[in-house]
Amino acid sequence: MFHSRLAILPALALVLFGASPNSEARVVRFEVSSRQEILGGRAFGLAGGFEKISGKIHFALDPTNSANLIITDINLAPRNARGEVEFAADFFLIKPKDVTRGNGTVLYEVSNRGGKRMLSFFNMATVSLSPETEAQFGDGFLLREGYCLLWGGWQFDPPRREGLMRLYPPIATGSNGPIRGLVRSDFVVAAPEFFHSLADRDHIPYPAAVPDAPGTQLTVRDAVDAPRELIARAQWQFGRLENGVVVPDAGHVYLQSGFQPGRIYEVVYVSENPPLVGLGPAAVRDTISGLKYEGAETLGMSRGAISRAIGFGISQSGRFLRTFLYYGFNRDEQQRKAFDGMLIHVAGGGRGSFNHRFAQASRDAHPFMNFLYPTDIFPFTDVEQTDPETGLTDGLLSHQGAEFLPKIFYSNSSYEYWGRAASLIHTSVDGKIDAPVPANARVYLFAGSQHGPAGFPPTRSIGQQLSNPTDFRWSMRALLTAMNNWLTTGTEPPPSRYPRLNDGTLVSPTQLSFPKIPNVNFTVRLHKAYHVDYGPEFRTKGIVTLEPPKVGSAFPMMVPAVDRDGNELAGIKMPEVAVPLATYTGWNLFNTKSGPANEISSMVGSYIPFPRTPNERIPAERSTAGDPRRSIEERYASREAYLGLVATAALELIEQGYLLRQDMAAIVEGAARHWDYQAGRASN
Repeated sequence: MFHSRLAILPALALVLFGASPNSEARVVRFEVSSRQEILGGRAFGLAGGFEKISGKIHFALDPTNSANLIITDINLAPRNARGEVEFAADFFLIKPKDVTRGNGTVLYEVSNRGGKRMLSFFNMATVSLSPETEAQFGDGFLLREGYCLLWGGWQFDPPRREGLMRLYPPIATGSNGPIRGLVRSDFVVAAPEFFHSLADRDHIPYPAAVPDAPGTQLTVRDAVDAPRELIARAQWQFGRLENGVVVPDAGHVYLQSGFQPGRIYEVVYVSENPPLVGLGPAAVRDTISGLKYEGAETLGMSRGAISRAIGFGISQSGRFLRTFLYYGFNRDEQQRKAFDGMLIHVAGGGRGSFNHRFAQASRDAHPFMNFLYPTDIFPFTDVEQTDPETGLTDGLLSHQGAEFLPKIFYSNSSYEYWGRAASLIHTSVDGKIDAPVPANARVYLFAGSQHGPAGFPPTRSIGQQLSNPTDFRWSMRALLTAMNNWLTTGTEPPPSRYPRLNDGTLVSPTQLSFPKIPNVNFTVRLHKAYHVDYGPEFRTKGIVTLEPPKVGSAFPMMVPAVDRDGNELAGIKMPEVAVPLATYTGWNLFNTKSGPANEISSMVGSYIPFPRTPNERIPAERSTAGDPRRSIEERYASREAYLGLVATAALELIEQGYLLRQDMAAIVEGAARHWDYQAGRASN
């Protein structure tokens, strides 16, 4: 159980919280609001029955402890009578009722914008904020393996929806009153609008505190690198339409002429009372350390029941873990390691706005969405490099002592190379040579995949082509198992698999020999990471003083090389990519309803089916070039021959450690559905 810092506690508190005199942990107590047996007590393998518990965690930390000095504005936080900073966060736990029957590992998912995706990701379950049904627990993989599954709030501004995980931080306050600072909000609308939230997507915005403060402006431009056009102040205001009338609203911006689709609008304004967003990483750190080293009797988790902790993050939450490591949050107040391992998934080269003043944690970076926030910024690699343009020497792991470093898997889809600057995590800053990967890390590319697998059969969403359904979750189950084995027995995990400069599998977009496929548009315009200046106090104090920031040159970005079909040469090739029925890409240009047709769509790849027969390759008009890719009929003698090749590819991945043997039948069944889909497509 977690212990309080109080030297003397009431007897009742000692019973409830398991605290002992002179203890030094930062979790004060768990406040349990709900406890429920899962699926009527059904047993999952040797782990037996499971339960889910939810509520709040209450924290108190020492603002003078060296482990906490990395928290932006910690010196401006209110303190209690003991000189501590108090805050709270939601939690949600799924654990064996008898935790000693589990595998001794807590798998902590850093919630993506307050949600819960771990069960849908590893268990192939339907998404739920409070899983109850069989479908919401999927095939039970994580439970059969005996993991304790934990989520905790770390972000203060998720959408106002029931069930989202949330942090409850204090406000930083100056000696002369409220703290004010610049905030920037940009957005692109898909349909004409007259007013828009200042927040990213449907999150909670920082309100405009001084509507006419110096520097307040609204601009518009047509590309990230295009010049801004200033919109006259008399034409817009902070407000929204209500019953056809404009009413003041500090969280929205209203434009008389309306916001037009496909253009980038950007508001710079002054807000006040910044919450301490850097307490989010501290909450994650202290929750994990407390469970590992102290236990939590209130939750039925005795001291020593948890031996190791693995952090898991997808996209935003993967960038959170990269940022967590960069600042050095894996060391707690008592000089102990929090996470033992991390699965950092589809984070690309990014970090994020998770520990600076007026940070907007939801803001990310894509080719045509969320521009120039502190996401894709130097450094990118684990090892130290020197940026020749700035002279700055830094590395992602340079601020975390070696004894506190976890084992790390960086896994990315193909999209991250086009839309999230992923190549920068394993190349030199100038893009000329491959950078070393440290012994505690592995890097994996899932060849021919998008940010998150599309459903099957594939459909068009925001792109011109069908969305990419390559399902790498099967391989992620194997990598999770490999990580746990690495931590438990020391068994080396599968080697890194990613494109490299030295063997020609990583190239400049202009060098990519993508085939000329009829009705498929291709571009070399991809997302870029830039040298960005947020002002002199950003790196030292976490304060942004330049909005919009000063933008310098772009870092060189590379992409995976492809074969004559347009399929990638390097990486982990899922069986259906290794034995293809289509071209699978990480990019997909916007369709005209969703964005500019020359820009890469956000997080979506392409599925471009092969011709079914040789005749389908021949265009109706002989003056038009045909499809250069061989047809399915030319590749595979029959359905059975195709499935045999898929099974062989799956067995190879199983032997190499990239798939689990228990998943082979489901993978081959999926390939059979794919073949039948192609046959049906050809006959319709």
